[in-house]
Amino acid sequence: MNVESKPKTALPLLVDKQYFTFAQPPNEMVLDSGTRLGPITLAYETYGTLDASKSNAVLILHACTGDSHVAGYYSNDPKSESRPGWWDNMVGPGKPIDTNKYFVICSNILGGCMGSTGPSSINPETNRQYGCDFPMVTIRDMVRAQKYLIENLGISKIMSLIGGSVGGMQVLRWCTDYPDMVASAIPLATTTRHSAQAIAFNEVARQAIMADPNWKEGDYYDSTGPIHGLAVARMVGHITYLSDEAMRNKFGRRLQERSSLSYDFGADFQVESYLRHQGTKFVKRFDANSLLYITKAADYFDLEKGDGCSLINEAITKITFLVASFTSDWLYPTYQSKNLVSALKKNGCDVSFCEIDAEWGHDAFLLPNKRLDSLIGQFLNRVYDECLSD
Repeated sequence: MNVESKPKTALPLLVDKQYFTFAQPPNEMVLDSGTRLGPITLAYETYGTLDASKSNAVLILHACTGDSHVAGYYSNDPKSESRPGWWDNMVGPGKPIDTNKYFVICSNILGGCMGSTGPSSINPETNRQYGCDFPMVTIRDMVRAQKYLIENLGISKIMSLIGGSVGGMQVLRWCTDYPDMVASAIPLATTTRHSAQAIAFNEVARQAIMADPNWKEGDYYDSTGPIHGLAVARMVGHITYLSDEAMRNKFGRRLQERSSLSYDFGADFQVESYLRHQGTKFVKRFDANSLLYITKAADYFDLEKGDGCSLINEAITKITFLVASFTSDWLYPTYQSKNLVSALKKNGCDVSFCEIDAEWGHDAFLLPNKRLDSLIGQFLNRVYDECLSD
């Protein structure tokens, strides 16, 4: 009797969050502001296996409100409460960033609130949360902390750096500050410095938080906190992540579960309901003070003013670049990526560029896209082969 075999179901990629603590007093890390900070803990996750030559490491840098959970599920909860990583479509066995081939690392940034030291962490001098006593950090400070982690893992050269948005800023800062540690880099949907418009949106988000009476000058950890201000800040952010076309196609002027206008201040339209939902969901997972610090760090980032390191640097010429932008991204429009590419080429770098047709705005780099999959997969294969031949 013939028995029809059932298709095999791929096992989920399982991962554990890990922690690395360094900069113990009196050896604190000196920040760009001149302040000394320590001890510092970074939460991170790794996928795949570091090869014997330690040449297959891929470091993924997350965007503004991301975390170290880039792919898979947590091993202690593979099916129920845990969510797949934020780039699960890109990272994993047989995927463009293939964990059967590469050793993938992703850490939560300094100043974050997903396990790394930030304003919600305990200040050892007071035994209370830092709040706004936490020192201002920059993208360079975040990268400096990541370097400690990479060196602790025994890696002297990273095969490829990959990051979008604020993660792309970290990629570029790695390349300017530690070029000898980088073989290749993939900055996605990013910029060399914020435009006035980007700074303006970040300032509106910060003011929404600080105008909430429950913000309490950042000292709110024993109370409900500025949940309304944080929700509004997230709503502002989501508007910049989408595009006019995406919002038109997804929502239009369709009403939310009603056939006529309510004639009150409820969520009549689907887009209103969507933004409120995103704000409410965000409040449950993110710290308001961290959003203040991270957005300020992004605003401070500027590779065009020559702040100690710039893209015009002979050491960077040894790095191979793949730069990608998206047609509907109006937060970091394509002209900003083209400016980056122009600077890299002027410096003599090996750089490839692609503008990808996508309707979903700035968030497009996080969503499944066959063109992006192919670009990243082929680029990494090329770099991997070159690293093996060295």
